[in-house]
Formats: sequence, C-alpha cells, structure tokens
Amino acid sequence: MQTVKNKIVFISGASSGIGKACAESFAQAGAKIILCARNTKKIQEIANALTAQYQTEVLAIPLDVQEKHAVTNAIDSLPAEWQAIDILVNNAGLSLGLEKLQQGDIADWDAMIDTNIKGLLYLTRKIVPQMIENKLNGHVINIGSIAGIHAYPGGAVYCATKSAVKVLSDGLRMDVVDTPIRVTNIQPGMVETNFSVIRFHGDQQKAAAVYDGIQPLTAEDIADIVLYAASAPAHVQICEVTVTPVHQATGRVIYKEKK
Repeated sequence: MQTVKNKIVFISGASSGIGKACAESFAQAGAKIILCARNTKKIQEIANALTAQYQTEVLAIPLDVQEKHAVTNAIDSLPAEWQAIDILVNNAGLSLGLEKLQQGDIADWDAMIDTNIKGLLYLTRKIVPQMIENKLNGHVINIGSIAGIHAYPGGAVYCATKSAVKVLSDGLRMDVVDTPIRVTNIQPGMVETNFSVIRFHGDQQKAAAVYDGIQPLTAEDIADIVLYAASAPAHVQICEVTVTPVHQATGRVIYKEKK
C-alpha cells in the first residue's frame, strides 16, 4: 500500500456525512486536506478540529459546486502551496423528493442535476488538467450510488444523476488511460447520514423511518473504502466498489426486521 501522507486531498460536500468522514480519515492518515462546502462556518469548524486533533494542514474554502464560475475562481485562487491537488473526492451530492417522475418538482430536478452531475464535472474539468500538467499520480474518487445501477420508484431523476456518475467515471478512466491518474467510483447503498433528511425537505420522522429495521452503513464505512482505494499501490486502480448493508440487495430490495 502507498501512503497518502502529505498528499493534497480536495473533498467537496465536506461539511457533513461522507465528506466529513473522508476528511477525518485522510487527516488521520497525514494528508493535507482542502474542504469545500456552502456552509462556511461548519467547514471552518471541521478544519480547526482536524488540525488540532491530527496536526495536519487543513484549508476550508466556501464553495457551491453548482456555480461554474465559483468553482473556477476557487481553484484559481488557491495558495500556491495548495494547487498541486493529488486526490479529488467528488462527494457533493443530494437527493430531493420521492415523487413519481410525472409529478416531480422541477426545482428539485435542477438542484440534483446541477450538484450531482454538473458540480462533479466542473471540479473534474478544473483539477484533472492540473494533475496531468504537474505529472502527478492523481486520483479522482467519485461518490456514486447503488441508485446508479438500479432505478427505483420515485427516484428516477436522482437515479439518473448517479447513473451519470458511473458513466462519467468510466469515460474519464478511458480518457486518462495514458496517464498515471486513477479513477474510482464508490457506489454505496443505504448510508445513515442527513441524506434522507434532505430528500424529505427536513422531515425528520420520514427520514428516520427509512432506516427502521435495518442496520445501515455509516459515513465512516464509506470513508474507510475511499481511503483504501487511495492507498492502493500506484499500479493498482480500484475502478468501482459497490457496498451495501447486509440486508440490502438493490436500492429497493431490502429486508427489515419487524419490531
């Protein structure tokens, strides 16, 4: 295995859930972390906590990945010592609503497409050329979803965005095949974070019901896999990992114990 110590890791959507857990895993391993999210106060608090606990360098930058020009400006404005990004973790993503397609909220569709697809594209387009120019053994790790493999009722648009993440990961892997850059797509099943709270527009009761009767994955479970993929020997490319709780087979084939 190779070390990620002193490597620069850029993590989007780092203010909570999988992004936050990835930040902690990489910080513990000695990497230098760039955290980005819309919540400026939260990512700065996380940065301060990681620096204090692990004595590593952490840079927090406020960024909404949906904004193309904001992404460009944020990357261009990085201090010189932070510009050679070794690992990009495209984690920013969300799901909104669970209505049938013909009844869906177009504003929800726009938010999912702009974050899950366009945000990933904007960061990848800006950072990967720098990896190539700097002759880095770069690594792009995309956080996809089992929803990108199997659609389910009420989730057509979200599933489509995560299917796009899978295809974009495969396409990028082909496009950088003549470089030392690796591309990994992580496809989790049920992970208990604020994902369902956001999906149900803040309805805590509905969100909690999603995980009743099953032990879901944790954000830390996914962060462990991300770190493992990044730590694999330089000649080893982990292309794709699909991970679910034991009692989940697909997005909607789930066994829940009755109370």
